[in-house]
Amino acid sequence: MGALPPKAVEAMIRKTRKSGKNIQLAALPYRIRKGKVQIMLITSRGTRQWIIPKGWPMEALKPHKAAAQEAWEEAGIVGTIEKHCLGQYRYRKTRGPLYGQKIRVLVFALQVEKCAKHFPEAGQRQRKWMSPQKAAKQIRIPELAEIVRDFAP
Repeated sequence: MGALPPKAVEAMIRKTRKSGKNIQLAALPYRIRKGKVQIMLITSRGTRQWIIPKGWPMEALKPHKAAAQEAWEEAGIVGTIEKHCLGQYRYRKTRGPLYGQKIRVLVFALQVEKCAKHFPEAGQRQRKWMSPQKAAKQIRIPELAEIVRDFAP
């Protein structure tokens, strides 16, 4: 899937809300070090799997801004987020009230400018920088691994 423009993303979110389906928004945190791309992965709180920061749409925020907010809350990172969705993946919830349901996740690239020591979910997650290839090998969700592996800012 190619990049989705902001209006298409907003329409998709409205449609999923009406149909009762679930959609989340994610940030793909990256930085350039010595000319090479690095991706930040975080662990999920429950299963401790390596993932990217994600969460539910927020009424007061545009989709890309909501993804950036999740990146702050879950990973303590701040930066410049792209307005266009760079890809999407699906996963099945393994915990909580939506257990067993398939969730669609829209991914937005976030160029990280700052990493905080203190943030809302500090102590609940680990975070780690790695190459896109190494990060993709750590991720259990094939579609997300492909997005990470193929990412080129």
